[in-house]
Amino acid sequence: MAKYLVLLVMCLCITIGIQSQSNHGNKFEQLGTILPTDNNYRNMDGSPGPDYWQQRVDYDIECSLDEKEQRLDGKELITYYNQSPSTLNYLWLQLDENEHSSESDKHKMEGSTIQDVMSEQGLRYLEPWRELDKYGDKIHSVIDDNGDSLKYTINQTMMRVELPHPLKPGEHFSFHVDWHYYLIDRIHSVSWGRGGYEYFEKDGNSLYTIVQWYPRLCAYTDEGGWQTKQFIGRGEFALTFGNFIVKMTVPEDHVVGATGECINYQQVLSPEQYNRWKLAQTAAEPLEIVTHDEAVKAEKNKPKGTKTWIYKADNVRDFAWTSSRKFIWDAMPHFNEDGKKAMCMSYYGKEAYPIYSRFSTKAVAHTLKTYSKFAIPYPYPSAISVEAANGMEYPMICFNPGRAADDGTYTAHDKYGAISTIIHEVGHTYFPMIINSDERQWAWFDEGINSFVQFLAESEWDPNYPHWSGPAELITAYMKQPKDKLEPIMTNSENIVSYFANAYVKPSCALNILRETVMGREKFDYAFKTYCQRWAFKHPTPADFFRTMEDASGVDLDWFWRGWFYGTDNVDVSLDSIKWFKVDMQNNPERKEVIDSFRPEPPVNHIARMRNVEEGIDFAVDKDPALRDFYYSYKPWETKDSLLTSKRWLYDETFTEKEKKEKYGDNNYYELFFSNKGGLVMPVIIEWTYKDGTKEIEHVPVEIWRKNENKFTKVFVKTKEVAGIVIDPYKETADTDLTNNNWPVKELPSRFEVYKKSKTEDVPNAMQRAGVKPGKT
Repeated sequence: MAKYLVLLVMCLCITIGIQSQSNHGNKFEQLGTILPTDNNYRNMDGSPGPDYWQQRVDYDIECSLDEKEQRLDGKELITYYNQSPSTLNYLWLQLDENEHSSESDKHKMEGSTIQDVMSEQGLRYLEPWRELDKYGDKIHSVIDDNGDSLKYTINQTMMRVELPHPLKPGEHFSFHVDWHYYLIDRIHSVSWGRGGYEYFEKDGNSLYTIVQWYPRLCAYTDEGGWQTKQFIGRGEFALTFGNFIVKMTVPEDHVVGATGECINYQQVLSPEQYNRWKLAQTAAEPLEIVTHDEAVKAEKNKPKGTKTWIYKADNVRDFAWTSSRKFIWDAMPHFNEDGKKAMCMSYYGKEAYPIYSRFSTKAVAHTLKTYSKFAIPYPYPSAISVEAANGMEYPMICFNPGRAADDGTYTAHDKYGAISTIIHEVGHTYFPMIINSDERQWAWFDEGINSFVQFLAESEWDPNYPHWSGPAELITAYMKQPKDKLEPIMTNSENIVSYFANAYVKPSCALNILRETVMGREKFDYAFKTYCQRWAFKHPTPADFFRTMEDASGVDLDWFWRGWFYGTDNVDVSLDSIKWFKVDMQNNPERKEVIDSFRPEPPVNHIARMRNVEEGIDFAVDKDPALRDFYYSYKPWETKDSLLTSKRWLYDETFTEKEKKEKYGDNNYYELFFSNKGGLVMPVIIEWTYKDGTKEIEHVPVEIWRKNENKFTKVFVKTKEVAGIVIDPYKETADTDLTNNNWPVKELPSRFEVYKKSKTEDVPNAMQRAGVKPGKT
């Protein structure tokens, strides 16, 4: 037995040695167990299963904004519908405002250092929790419909409510929560946040962004149960669809924009403003409901009364709103192909008037048009862009930057930064507000996909648009970093180091490569639209996306998901060398032959053979002598001449020289030698430049790497002589090193400039230099 063990160990060592030297890895193997097993809830093809379910929750909320105290008070009626197959004994709610509490781990979980020079703000950020005693949700009561108190437990940004009796499948439960919290100064607070207020010192007014503001249900899903991962700022939200009625009491001169539709405009607007609202329903251009002059006038007068705005929203996963007396408000309609109307609107202060009055609402309408084409027709009645010096998204409403200089001029960066952010944030109404992914788990699954569709929308806005995501070359600087600075796209939202590059730019570039280079537009667009149609108003996972893209296109993409989404390799295909061949036009009159020879060896007495003999196996050739023929006893290794030979002919009939010249005389055979220096397998795109000045593009499919992931050699037959070769000429594969993509080799110089000294000063923007007179400010 000992000798068998030694032999087994030797075999394993040999096998491992062979594998370590192999050029055939697992880049083309199926994802297999990396993806979750399909079940009755989620099909193998990426579609919802026959027993797919999801929860529902409805909210009836009343709240009031205290501008003097910067405080929000609220009470809500929550009705939770258990549509799962499980019986629930408690419900989990999110208290997102506790992100700003002094008790939140958010303020203590990041490292910090002392620099040689520290600002006061920098010192405050060392221990921000010291300034946050009054912030966070203050829960006054949690009661059922009978007025009986419900037991609850708060764990930072999560609150568990104990049910008075188990909530069985198909049942619903209603309860009430009363609360308040103090709004943070989201510009100057040591606890950065998406919601709160911005104070404008020049005119003494505030602009409020009221977001993740009410106690709301956590998502409970078939693939993860309760999503109770703490909210610490980056990993955003996992939420449940439902219906909302929200009443917001604010200072009487404030203008309110919110998720859904306002159902009491006639009571809160002046007669002139209400008439403008009605005219805007059919306007061809953005029409100001609240004009620039009205907004400037309102900044100076601060009445003490209040008004209550009432909004209704159906089948949404969240509700957000904004309020300020500074707002100019304009609107115009967008019509889907099916004739359904959505009001596109913008709310902005005078500081943003030069950019927003011209671009914002039209950018909203453009976004709905292009996203409807690539996903599903826009299903909601409104879409709002609010200028709030930041970027963040909620159903039917988003917050964006876009302020001009004091004289009303603006830079190209200001303009395109505003338009890009508007498209991006409005686009989020699709991803993840409609196609409702878990942002707390996977940031890329909404940010990356949305950045990709944003790129498509920008491409239809202006052919020369300055994109920040989408084109493959935008991700090469990140991907060629050392491996210890990289992480897969499939990394949890809170654990990503290079957040913008990894969650936004890399997945958007990957999807653009998939569309333009790997699949082609027709197959990609059909599969992507199928994914959106399957998972609209549902809770998809990355596996559902991967599987649907393959199922609807008929293209095996496991190699792509494995490399781009689960790995950290980069693309660096090197053209190492080439050889040029021509057919010899002269004939050799002698018939050529190649002699193959081999020396047979006796069969190895392997362990299975030895054990079969020891165990006395009744072999078929022993039971039936008729099975024994000449080769049963033939032992060639024991013969006198044991070298066995065979012949194979190269050719035995020649062309005439005329035939050969006619058939092959113009052919040039180029043998190209490629290596994969980056590790990520990709199709190889070759641009041939011929000596007559013409060019040709040729695609080699990614499967060329399947048997050797490190290198390949391929012969190309051309009827013209080649003057030059470029690999990936249009930079569509994210190749990180272009210096090895050319033949003849081209030097690509690195340049730098040198000056005696440096200083900084404000430079007039292009509008100022051109003497352009701005609009209103």
